[in-house]
Amino acid sequence: MQPGAIVVEDDRVDGPHGPVPIRHHRPDGASVDGRPTLVWLHGGGFFRGDLELPESDAVARDLAARGTPVVTVDYRLGPLPGLPWVGRGGPRGRRRAPHARDEVAAVLRSLHDEAPSGLVLGGASAGACLAAATVAVAPALVGVVLAYGFFHPTIPRDPAVQRLVRGHRRVTHAPFLLDRSSRAYAGPGAGSTFPAPEHLGAFPRTLFVDAERDVMRTSGERFATDLAAAGVDVERHVLTGSRHAFLNRPGTPDSTAALDLVAAWLGRSVR
Repeated sequence: MQPGAIVVEDDRVDGPHGPVPIRHHRPDGASVDGRPTLVWLHGGGFFRGDLELPESDAVARDLAARGTPVVTVDYRLGPLPGLPWVGRGGPRGRRRAPHARDEVAAVLRSLHDEAPSGLVLGGASAGACLAAATVAVAPALVGVVLAYGFFHPTIPRDPAVQRLVRGHRRVTHAPFLLDRSSRAYAGPGAGSTFPAPEHLGAFPRTLFVDAERDVMRTSGERFATDLAAAGVDVERHVLTGSRHAFLNRPGTPDSTAALDLVAAWLGRSVR
C-alpha cells in the first residue's frame, strides 16, 4: 500500500488507576487489508515521554499511513531518578511499577473486541521493556514488536558493544546507571517490570529491531535467544552503525529502515 492520509483521534480508556489517555491513528478511507492493530509504547527510561514524542507520534503516523491502525498509549510515568518525591501529585502522578503495565493491559483489553485482525503490542527502549512485561497479563496477542529495548534488571555486559557507543550515551547509558534507573522504577514491583522466564512461552511471534552502537543490544540479543529457545517465532535485526533511539529521529536512514522492517513484518501478519 502506498502511504496515504490518516485520521488521528484522542481518546481515554478506563484504567485501574484512573483514565488512560490514548491516541488512535487510522488510515483514512482505505482498507487496512486485514492488518492487526498495533498498540505502541514510547520510550524514555520509564520517567519521561508522552504522545507527542517523535518515537510515539512519528512512528504511529508513518505506520498508519502505510495501512496499519496504531494506538499510542500515554502510560503512567515512573519517578524521576534520584527525585522520587517530585511529580507524585495529581490524577496522573508518577508511580513505580506496576502502574504502567496495568494501564497498558487495560488499554489492550478495551481494544480487543474492536480489532478483528488481532492486536500487536510494541514499544521502543523502556516502552519495549514495558511491552514485554505486559504480555503475561494481556489478552491474546498476534505479535510483539520490540525496538532497542532492555529486558533484564541488570544489563548483560559486553565490552565490545560498549566500545561502540559514542557521544553522551557513553555516560548516560553506562550499564551501572541503567541498572540503577531500572531498580528505582521497579521498586518492590520488580517482578512486574521485566519479563519472567516462565512467561516466555506465551509470547506470540516477535520482531526485534536493535541498534548496533547501543549497550542495550546485549539485553535484546539475550532475550531474543531465550524466546527462541522457548519455541517463539523470533525475527531480529541489528541496524549497522545505528545508535539508540533512532525512531526518535524521524526521516533518518536508520529510522526509515526500521519502519520499513516493522511495516513489512506487520504485512506478513495479514490473514
